[in-house]
Amino acid sequence: MELILLTLHSWFRWLVLISLVYALYRAYRGWLYDKPFTVFENRVRHNTATIAHIQLILGVWLYLISPITTFFIHHIADAVHIREIRFFGIEHSSTMLIAILLITVGSALAKRKKSDRDKFKTIAIWFTIALLLILAAIPWEFSPLVSRPYLRGFSPLHSNYFSFF
Repeated sequence: MELILLTLHSWFRWLVLISLVYALYRAYRGWLYDKPFTVFENRVRHNTATIAHIQLILGVWLYLISPITTFFIHHIADAVHIREIRFFGIEHSSTMLIAILLITVGSALAKRKKSDRDKFKTIAIWFTIALLLILAAIPWEFSPLVSRPYLRGFSPLHSNYFSFF
């Protein structure tokens, strides 16, 4: 079960990033060029928040069943001194939770704004901050903190999930 969740969570991040970048493109375009906030723009806002929430559910589920979390909870005094355990036990999870909260708040605030320009501006500001946090907290393959493959299951350096290939 953990392997399936880990793979889903790893792959789903790309959908989160793509939808967030697209929502930001639409938001900045609408804000800077004074475009109308259409039904399509509203769907982009809503779908981006929904995709982020699905990723959050996968992440929380993974957090609850992970042996890293179990070790972290039972040995917190030692765990905070182990980079990988601390990263997933505190840093990754709390930063991503804050980012999803920013997306949620930004989406809700934008929905309630009266002018189209204010809707776009709200999405642009809140989603940009969330994207920066997400980019900082993803365990990229090049990260000096904790390194994970771009697509779990396809990197021979980090994964033996598909060792039969």
